[in-house]
Amino acid sequence: MTQPTISRRAALAGFATTALGTSTLGAAQEANAKIGLGFSLYGLPKWSLSDGIKLCAATGYDSVELVLMSTYPSEPKQLSKSARAALRKQLADSKLNVSGLMDNLPVQADEAKHREQLDRIKAAAELAHELAPNAPPPLETIIGGKPGQWDEFKQLATDRIAEWARIAEQAKLVVCVKPHAGGALNRPEDAIALVRQIDSPWLRLVYDYSHYEHRGMSLADTMRELLPFCPFVHVKDRVADTSKLQFLLPGEGSTDYTDYARLLASHGYRGHVVVEVSAQIHGRPDYDPRRAVQRSYDVLAAAWKRAGVGR
Repeated sequence: MTQPTISRRAALAGFATTALGTSTLGAAQEANAKIGLGFSLYGLPKWSLSDGIKLCAATGYDSVELVLMSTYPSEPKQLSKSARAALRKQLADSKLNVSGLMDNLPVQADEAKHREQLDRIKAAAELAHELAPNAPPPLETIIGGKPGQWDEFKQLATDRIAEWARIAEQAKLVVCVKPHAGGALNRPEDAIALVRQIDSPWLRLVYDYSHYEHRGMSLADTMRELLPFCPFVHVKDRVADTSKLQFLLPGEGSTDYTDYARLLASHGYRGHVVVEVSAQIHGRPDYDPRRAVQRSYDVLAAAWKRAGVGR
């Protein structure tokens, strides 16, 4: 089972491992690549934290992503000191890593709301270090806005996220911004420019191909451009041939996950690939969480095996 790649040393080094390309890695290193499989507990909104972890461990996942939103039991203020100790023990006993922490922090113009977000980042950092002091998982979030608004949203977002990065540096927590097809930041070039302008190893990106596939971009091109900046990967499918953004479970769309695994390995990615079940799916009355957890695992584990990528 692979260990998380996000460590203090990795952050300070600018995520050199993730940034390696095929020419640097060499065939031998590619053949020995290990990339874990994780499940975001975002897809289990009505489950207790303990039961969600048990299900993911029994299914075979290597990690889970905890959700810090107020409607989830892993929101930091809902976790007492004893609850955190019990959570850490359960994760260790289950042989599960925490691959990431999810929150929803849309950039705020209001100063008071912005300060609340900074406090949430600090709380996330505290939890990350308590659960995995040797390799604190990153915090990932979308940043809001609407498609077509990036030019008018960019300055506010840059200023606010630069403050996130300063707080993240103090707290020793990597914050990963997720470009989203339904948000203002949705193009690879804009996301890369944002990270380069802020110029902090504590600010990185999330790679989620479904949002680029929706815009007609290729898997190979977006991985090549973005993976040097992405220590965290979400995976899900989408409905093809529609202008409306509609997500699916992995394996229900057109993504070739064998190719996906091989490309990740060739670009030097050595973290976890985390299944994200969209709220479009887990909010349906007929949603079957056990099926979603199992089906997603079966699709990805088989693809990893075909690709010759270890875990």
